Order: sequence, then C-alpha cells, then structure tokens
Amino acid sequence: MPVIEVSHLTKDYGHGRGVFDVSIKVEQGMCYGFLGPNGAGKTTTIRHLMGFSKPQSGSTSILGCDSWNCADELKNAVGYLPGEIAFPKGLTGTEFLDMQMKLRRVKDAAYKNELLERFQLDPSMRVEKMSLGVRRKLAVVTAFLHDPDILILDEPTSGLDPIMQQNFIDFILSEKKRGKTILLSSHIFHEVDACCDRISIIKDGRIVADFVADELKNRSTKIYRISFSDKDSYDAFVCKDYLFHSRNEKKLRARVMIEAAQINRLLTDITPLSVTEFQEIPFTLEDYFMEFYKNDCQFGEVQS
Repeated sequence: MPVIEVSHLTKDYGHGRGVFDVSIKVEQGMCYGFLGPNGAGKTTTIRHLMGFSKPQSGSTSILGCDSWNCADELKNAVGYLPGEIAFPKGLTGTEFLDMQMKLRRVKDAAYKNELLERFQLDPSMRVEKMSLGVRRKLAVVTAFLHDPDILILDEPTSGLDPIMQQNFIDFILSEKKRGKTILLSSHIFHEVDACCDRISIIKDGRIVADFVADELKNRSTKIYRISFSDKDSYDAFVCKDYLFHSRNEKKLRARVMIEAAQINRLLTDITPLSVTEFQEIPFTLEDYFMEFYKNDCQFGEVQS
C-alpha cells in the first residue's frame, strides 16, 4: 500500500483552473518529485492531501486513511511545509516553536535545537519583523519539529538563499537515508533532480509525465550544440526537419535533439557546412520539462 496516494483527483474551479484526474503514488521511503510552475496545480493537490479541501471526484489518502475524513489525525503524522506561510502576530519565533511543541506533544527540545543549528536560525526575533528568508527557515524547522516519518513539502526552498537551498537539499537526502517518505513539490529543477526517486510533471492541472528519475538520465535522446561561421550555413541547417531544442540566429547557433541512432545522419548533414562548434550537451530534467512547456509564454525559448 502506498504511504501517500492521490487517485483520479479532480477539482474544477472553472476557466481551466483546478486539477483534473491527477493520480500519484508515493511508496515507503521514496522521495517523489512533483514538478511544475506556479499555478499548474501542485498546491491544489497538496491541499487535498492535507484535508483542507474536499475532492469533487477521486480521492486522496495518507497511510490508507482518507485525507478529508481523517484530516485531524493525519496532521500529527505528517510534516507539512506550505508554500505560503502565515504566522500569528505578536509572537517571537521561540514562542511560536514552543507552542508547536506543545500542540504536537514534543517534550525533548534536542531535535529542535539540532534543526535550529542546521538551518542557522535565531528564533528570538518577533515573527513579523523577520525577513522572508528567516520566516521560511522558521517554517522549515516547524515542519520537521516532531520528526515525522512522512513529509509533504510545497516549494520548500522558496525565499532561501542559494547556500541555504543546498543545505536543505543535503538535509532531505539525509532524511531519505533515515527512511522518510517525502512528497516534494517544486519548480526548481536541480532541487527535484538531486532529491527525487520518481517525478511527475504537471501542466494545466494534469499529469503529463510520470517517470523514474534514473530512467531520464539513461535516455537515448542526445542534444548537440552546433555553431556556424556564416549565416548561409546556419540557414541551410535550421531548415532541416530536426527537432530543435533552440535556435539563435544572432549567434548562428542551434541546439538539436536527436536519438542516438540519428547521429550518422546529423554528421552527414553538417559536413558540407561551415561549422565552428559541435558539442554534445547532457540531457537534463529541465530539457525534458521543456518538451512539455516549450510553447508556454511564461518560459519563452531556451537560448542556445
């Protein structure tokens, strides 16, 4: 039985907004990446998992318990980090953490202190005076405070500086080694790539890809960057029927995606042209993601 399961979840808010027939299974000890831009449906799915919203159809469950019917019980079993943070005013970070420890019946402060040290957080300041990054670190510590076996993290490194983002990734990897089950929702490619065993890509509220992370790294698809010394050579190449990852007329450069079996054809096509650079570019999670989003105006064309 999966630890976390979303089964044919639909919530239609109208005008194409919502989630539609979304299904996810997160097994024990897995870190599952939920990848998509803001507004794609990640947070809506997670809010249903946490029991904050009732599905129109389909279901969500944690440890086999329906999220909507068992919301109160599940909140104590899960470490939840929301994408948008709201703290009560008038409290210091220390007072807020003490309150959370009482609510979750955590008596030993040793793990809290370990988290404070790891994330370099001084919680003595009043919450409303904290910067966005400091509030985010406070939310991270709060989510892990009771050392839960299940973690549901929505854009966890939003607002953190690059050093602290890497610190967080290292922490997630250590939690994986401890056997934690993790659902990591993010739009940050290197974060998902570094942590996750399986990944789903969501677009416009629908899952468009679901794959084992290692399979992507072993794909036969290759990307080559080719530069030309003159525009005639560039024009002669880009009019051919290849799948172009990007084209840059100003720099006379293109990236082309081919299967490994097509390399001989590619070499034959460029041999008569004036080529100044021919280089294989590693195929990344971002490249695969852009296969689904390359025509989306919020991303634009990837530059070669």
